[in-house]
Amino acid sequence: MKILQHLLQDIESKIPKHEMLNPSVSQVSVGWHIEHILITMNAILVALKRSNPSEFKRSLQLSRVIVFTFQRIPRGRAKAPTRVMPGNYTTESLHKHIALTKTNLDELQNMPSNHYFNHPYFGDLKLKQAIQFLKIHTKHHLKIIEDILRS
Repeated sequence: MKILQHLLQDIESKIPKHEMLNPSVSQVSVGWHIEHILITMNAILVALKRSNPSEFKRSLQLSRVIVFTFQRIPRGRAKAPTRVMPGNYTTESLHKHIALTKTNLDELQNMPSNHYFNHPYFGDLKLKQAIQFLKIHTKHHLKIIEDILRS
């Protein structure tokens, strides 16, 4: 949990540079990546809260095994689902979204471990796996942001 909170602090520190863009690294801006991370985190956190553990379906997905084993999402391999694609955002809206995400993360601490969410590529992920996915996903986009900012 502390890792996710630390990652959120890192994301928040990048907000002032949200307009930066480097098409050789990514076709979208730093702000797009920040907003995508936050939308994804909040969607997963809400889905975890609302899940009914009795409906969990165990499955074996090769893509999940690979991503979780190597702790890495390959760039350019997957397309984000429409529901986690950013629309318009500003410095102010990004800060508000960070605050909401921090609140949702705090609620995660008391959540039962059998809660889950359904990932479009990996299937149902219980709480522990969901947290692991959030770390991997967030680090993936933070690396892209770092590459954009480095240029």
